[in-house]
Amino acid sequence: MKKLIVIIVVFYTTFYINSNIAMAISEPDAPSINSETAIVLEANTGEVLYKKNAETSMYPASLTKIATAIYAIEKGNLNDTVTVSEKAYETGGSSVFLEEGDQATLKELVQGLLLNSGNDAGVAIAEHLSGSVDQFSEDLNAYLEEKAGVEQTNFKNPHGLFESEHRTTAKDLAKITQYAQKNQTFNEIYGLEVLDWDGEKWDATLYTHHRLMREDPYEGVTGGKTGYVPQSGFTLATSASRENMDLIVITMKSRTKDLSYEDTKTLLDYGFEHYQTSVIKPEEEFPDVKEDYQLPGEISYTHLKGEPVKTEMDESGMLSVTDSDGEEIYTAQMEKVKEKTTPPVEKQELEKPEWQKYWTLFIFPRHFWVTEIYEELKGT
Repeated sequence: MKKLIVIIVVFYTTFYINSNIAMAISEPDAPSINSETAIVLEANTGEVLYKKNAETSMYPASLTKIATAIYAIEKGNLNDTVTVSEKAYETGGSSVFLEEGDQATLKELVQGLLLNSGNDAGVAIAEHLSGSVDQFSEDLNAYLEEKAGVEQTNFKNPHGLFESEHRTTAKDLAKITQYAQKNQTFNEIYGLEVLDWDGEKWDATLYTHHRLMREDPYEGVTGGKTGYVPQSGFTLATSASRENMDLIVITMKSRTKDLSYEDTKTLLDYGFEHYQTSVIKPEEEFPDVKEDYQLPGEISYTHLKGEPVKTEMDESGMLSVTDSDGEEIYTAQMEKVKEKTTPPVEKQELEKPEWQKYWTLFIFPRHFWVTEIYEELKGT
């Protein structure tokens, strides 16, 4: 009887452990959030870990300024001096209190744009770079399509104040942020928590409006931007990093500011708790890679934590990473290793040393070369 009890206990213990393992690698339940649209993007791999109505056209409010900032950084000279126009001065909403005729560097305007959400700074940037807000909007849209690969974005101004045709999607905003964060200068400004503002008419200390960067710090947060106009509700862009994971979370049209932050933390927790990004380095060995192929560089792929993955390559050098269900996680064409060829050595005619003229004297019998020398002397 005791033996039977032990067997039953072992059986149930084994079943319990295996059940936990299966749960660890199964697809997690998607979190429930209040925002109308949202997305979680892993920036290194471009893997979408969560989405809710991510391709629905929305009003972005001040998340527009992420696009304006990276455009100014890449297309302008940050050391340029910008003179504030009357139009920029009269722009409503949040500002850095620029006045007509004030002068500031383009970099200072980008800092005021992102950190204090200055709409006046946005107009000053647009006029400096393109001559007018309308032309800037055309230039910005073309730039975003080319660089970030947006598909449903149509910006009509540089700041996000309401215009009925000023629209984008959570998916496009994640792409814009992903592209922008490849730029070191953008990241430095995007991640600022505090900045001493030295204006022409006033000095102040500017603080980021993003709670998770200051009042309610979230582990690993690296940057963010807030937004609000009545038509858009509360919008929020947040970036955070842990280990090899760099997450971008966009939430749009939350009813309250508190809900937008609650949703963002929920989505960040979801991404970090359930997923990981693995890296294959060119110098590392891994299964099934032939000697005549090599990796073009480091390969990153995002997958569920604890999920076994398989790496293999076909005869054409196509590398694939698949999950436990055989679904592709990542594919890449490997580079053919070039055969090393040794350049042919050119033969050079070397002048024989003087002694080699008489080498035959040492290999023929003594009577032969004595006779030859005698005949040669006699002939002279």
